[in-house]
Amino acid sequence: MQPSLKYLSAYSEQTQAQVRQLIAQDKLGDVLLKRYPSAHDVRNDKALYQYVQDLKNEFLRNAEPINKVAFDSKIHVIQHALGLHTSISRVQGGKLKAKHEIRVATIFKEVPLEFLRMIAVHELAHVKEKQHDKAFYKLCTYMEPQYHQYEFDVRLYLTQLDLSGQRLWS
Repeated sequence: MQPSLKYLSAYSEQTQAQVRQLIAQDKLGDVLLKRYPSAHDVRNDKALYQYVQDLKNEFLRNAEPINKVAFDSKIHVIQHALGLHTSISRVQGGKLKAKHEIRVATIFKEVPLEFLRMIAVHELAHVKEKQHDKAFYKLCTYMEPQYHQYEFDVRLYLTQLDLSGQRLWS
């Protein structure tokens, strides 16, 4: 029986066949470990906030402020969410104020920095672009030129995790 490639369903049949071959040879994890030998050291919410803030300051200086950034154990990748960007609007005085929060699934505490960067860039892009459209992905690749490769590799990792249950960088 062929493994389910739910995280890769949008990719070509040729790409999926290559992934299935790696799985059959039990080499998917090895390929990822060779490409990304170590995990990042952003281990807590304070460090994550600073990491995301640094990215925002570099690429989105004029965007609205990010009020909170945190790892969130309630985000389950099964719901196809790697992170969440929320905007909470409140009336203060006579003005409407928006608070932006970014939450990253806890599973990404122990992954390569490139994976965390892809997720942070994705959620930051939502501050300016709400929909997953051409402008959104253009902004993502502006902030991280390797965005699409990192997203694909995150999907490979999630597939590996689904099949083996074993985290590669913990």
